[in-house]
Amino acid sequence: MSKKIFWIVGIIAVCIIGIILLTDVSQETAEIDYENQPFMGDENAPVEIIEFGDYKCPHCGEFNSSMVPYIKEEFIDTGKAKFYFMNYSFIAVDSTTAALFAETVYQELGNEVFWEFHDLLFANQTTADGKENFMDETFLKAVLSKVASEEEVEQVVQAFSDNQGDASLDKDMEMANNLGVNSTPTIFIGGKKFEGMTTDDFAEMVEEASNDQ
Repeated sequence: MSKKIFWIVGIIAVCIIGIILLTDVSQETAEIDYENQPFMGDENAPVEIIEFGDYKCPHCGEFNSSMVPYIKEEFIDTGKAKFYFMNYSFIAVDSTTAALFAETVYQELGNEVFWEFHDLLFANQTTADGKENFMDETFLKAVLSKVASEEEVEQVVQAFSDNQGDASLDKDMEMANNLGVNSTPTIFIGGKKFEGMTTDDFAEMVEEASNDQ
């Protein structure tokens, strides 16, 4: 497992926007605002891992199903790191709709329900016959109803209609742009962009970030 390559060269282009910019962000520890962001793990864990993702990105779906369990087992459950998801929604109009709705779920129903909803969004990117789901409000309500009561769903829908998620999504997008994020998933570990290719590379960077504390 530790040698597993989890970015496949050549197919990641599906989720890349524009030309990859030459930047020194990966060599510097970026200033990142973690306040009021959903995360998994102990709040006192020494290392922050961030995924910048888009709910429509198939590679984010793959990352969520294959890499996040590894991160959880090796780093979150052991107290070495905490894991954040921040939005970089650029693929389609419903990328933004899904991000706004998810932010509203977090605000209204809390961290635990957010992560359940988050996982279901990635798990339901496509239908059983492989067709892409359009993540409009009807779809998002149906997904949320699997982990929330009818009353809670209506609470979220009302807050969503009142644009309660806008500021949080704007914050994520501004941060992503400032960090030079231009593809999904993009990972930061301890404030530095991860550019490795294997889980060994990943573990080494977590260890380095821990030693820098």
